[in-house]
Amino acid sequence: MEAIVQQFFNLAIMERALPLILSGLKETIVLCLIVIPLGLAGGLAFAIISLSRLRTVRWAAVAGIDFFRSIPPLVLLIFIYAGLPFAGLRPSPMMAVAIAFFLNTSSYYGEIFRAGLESVPGGQAEAARSTGLSRWQTMLWIILPQATRNVLPDLIGNTLEVIKLTTLASVVGFTELLNNARNVQALTYNATPVVAAALIYLIMLWPLVRLVSRLEHKSIAVR
Repeated sequence: MEAIVQQFFNLAIMERALPLILSGLKETIVLCLIVIPLGLAGGLAFAIISLSRLRTVRWAAVAGIDFFRSIPPLVLLIFIYAGLPFAGLRPSPMMAVAIAFFLNTSSYYGEIFRAGLESVPGGQAEAARSTGLSRWQTMLWIILPQATRNVLPDLIGNTLEVIKLTTLASVVGFTELLNNARNVQALTYNATPVVAAALIYLIMLWPLVRLVSRLEHKSIAVR
């Protein structure tokens, strides 16, 4: 029994693997700090454009959202990393991951923001415009805060998925948490590094999972 436990969590191996695991965690955090804000900004832009009065502009935004939601993120990542060199562009692993995940997450954030913007009654905009606010001021100060509050559980839930999505970055050799843990596992023939990585993900994501559940229950109670 003790041998089985040692195979899954060995303190001696954990001590040697810790620096590399922490280095991978740092890269994962940096990647999240790049992808999540860019995805939110891109998603908001997608949502606003998809509500344009110009039909061609609106259809182009909706087509973009549907297109990037339809492509598996792993396929998109491999296409950018391995396909762009044929066009003379050679992105680094970090750049390829950032571009692929930005396109993927922007499409999902865009659909969430679009639902939030459409949930705000039209009378809110009319009342704001009657006070002298411009269209963009109305969007920024009146519509967007209400829309964000209405879809906040979905935004946080999608952010959870983005953090979990970073594990795919190991496919192109990006040295994130899971990639480093698997490299150590391959050298030690022991599952301890991967178990440690799983525990780190659990510690990072469990508070957000509980927050989403709380917000969802509060939203249901308000309705």
